[in-house]
Amino acid sequence: SHSEAIHPGYGFLSENSKFASSVEQSGLIWIGPSANVISQMGDKLKAKDIAESAGLPTLSIALKKSNIDSIGFPLLIKAAAGGGGKGMRVVNHADELDESVKMSQMEALNAFADDTIFFESYIQQSRHIEIQVLGDNHGNIIHLGERECSIQRRHQKIIEESPSPRIDSSLRDQLGDAAVSLAKKINYQSAGTVEFLFDDTTGKFWFLEMNTRLQVEHPVTEEVTGIDIVEQQLLIAANQELSIYQQDVSWDGHAIEARVYAEDPNNDFLPSTGKLIANQIEPKDGIRWDSGVEAGMVIGTDFDPMMAKVIAHGSSRLDAARKLAKELESTHFGGFSTNVEFLASILRHKEFILGNTTTDFIDRFNPTRSLTLQDSEQKSVAITAALWLQGLNRSQAVVLENIPSGWSNARLPKQRIEFEMDARLIEIHYMCNRDGSFTVDNQHKVVLHNWSESAVDIEIDGIRTLSSVSMDGDQLLVQCLGGNKILIIQPRFKSSHDQEQQGSLVSPMP
Repeated sequence: SHSEAIHPGYGFLSENSKFASSVEQSGLIWIGPSANVISQMGDKLKAKDIAESAGLPTLSIALKKSNIDSIGFPLLIKAAAGGGGKGMRVVNHADELDESVKMSQMEALNAFADDTIFFESYIQQSRHIEIQVLGDNHGNIIHLGERECSIQRRHQKIIEESPSPRIDSSLRDQLGDAAVSLAKKINYQSAGTVEFLFDDTTGKFWFLEMNTRLQVEHPVTEEVTGIDIVEQQLLIAANQELSIYQQDVSWDGHAIEARVYAEDPNNDFLPSTGKLIANQIEPKDGIRWDSGVEAGMVIGTDFDPMMAKVIAHGSSRLDAARKLAKELESTHFGGFSTNVEFLASILRHKEFILGNTTTDFIDRFNPTRSLTLQDSEQKSVAITAALWLQGLNRSQAVVLENIPSGWSNARLPKQRIEFEMDARLIEIHYMCNRDGSFTVDNQHKVVLHNWSESAVDIEIDGIRTLSSVSMDGDQLLVQCLGGNKILIIQPRFKSSHDQEQQGSLVSPMP
């Protein structure tokens, strides 16, 4: 490929010290920290020792199950060889310990080929605060302020923001100084993140780990500082000195990022699979999408379920939260279970707006997991789908194709179609009137103002909406107020073979 350098992104490859070494040995430039730094910080136990020697506070740990009395319950089991929530378990009582250890070791082995674990004190009312650092090859190291990543499920971040609603300028200086001290201790060179656990009650903080790689959530820092972090990585790798001094760093407004996952929030966030029917992202001021998927792609189980991240930048935290929620709700995206509506419900939750974003936010406040419609709203979505299909059929007609949709010189019988939506069957009966309008279920007057293969402009009982619609086989994705709904077209005549047999077993994943 005639490449001169390799940027490893922000997956597990970027944390592989052997890969970094092999890149450098092959004569290519490695865009990232040295293999030695990756190795030092990749081992959480070694990283804690180094952090302590740099003067950073750390939590009490135990290396063996027999030594946990010094910690007490609740405690946290962690994998020593990696992060991302893999191998992490909260243990509240002694009778949960053995099974939790077994599961943590199994998960750590599968993820990192190393089942080493350790035990750490668990702070219940806590926040996950991290500091972005930049270091060049000439001894210059600065920080770009904090990000808060406390909104998590399964110990994995799903919403990140900068700045944190809890951190004032004094705490920012303390956290920043601690992060820079550690980076200097290991002679860090590139763009990395020092992560801290912050006690929301006392204001104390402790070193958790250092991610030597670029973080998924780095865009929120870019948005508020105006600094292109990836550009800085490239300049550092080219042996240039940092052109930014600590006193030059300032923060403008607020930025929030949401991670879009192929998962089912109503089923313990298990990964979901299927075809992405729609991915209609439109450029907007203050909104940024970083995505690796396209409409028509089949999302399977071979890769991480994160499909995209969406970032909103606003003049204030409330402005950014509203922008991001609106973007998630109004984008025509999906085809199977995702966490899009769950993310929007978090962003609109009053406790999130108030800044009560501790790591137990989801368990404590239980935000709505998916878009729930009233019966009348479900009916409107089904009517929209039915008349979009009617328009599709008319557009594909070969005979009398120039006649307006639904026109007839004789009275036709009602048309019937049935959908499944949210595990509920909805039947729609409609008839075209002589004026081109439709009567649905003998009570709803519907006017089809405009139709296209991707949208329908429809008026139901005087309420007019423009809805994006996408189709794949017998499945429709219809945009509605608050998100998108999946509708399955039901066959007119159902076969007994299509029905789930009583007593049968269904796997949650393929």
